[in-house]
Amino acid sequence: MNAMKNVPKAHMASPLLSGILYASIWLALGALVLSMLLRWGSMQESALPTYSLAVHGCSALAGGFVSGRRSRQRGWYYGGMLGIVYGILILLVSFLASNAGFSGKTMTMLVETLLCGSLGGMIGVNTKRS
Repeated sequence: MNAMKNVPKAHMASPLLSGILYASIWLALGALVLSMLLRWGSMQESALPTYSLAVHGCSALAGGFVSGRRSRQRGWYYGGMLGIVYGILILLVSFLASNAGFSGKTMTMLVETLLCGSLGGMIGVNTKRS
């Protein structure tokens, strides 16, 4: 049997879609860690909203980084767009899953994801690609 010399790599063309994918992965990992801390750690359930904001911020930062790195230009723009889209998707899922309404906390989360996504995009666009 002959080995394949050139294996095509899967590449997502849109920086925004690839950033959303990476942000979703970070969100899933953060939710898993928070669940384990609630179950086996000493974390109280009353502290969960604060930690979930931190997980959303880290997810938007990571997604913005990937989005900015893939775009190679205007990292703040692509990262900010990722933050807005990510925040709206989270609000949509929370509304559909638990009928959560719009409040000050949701506005805080939207602003946080916008800023973290923009920062991640600025960092990502300035990293070297190999």
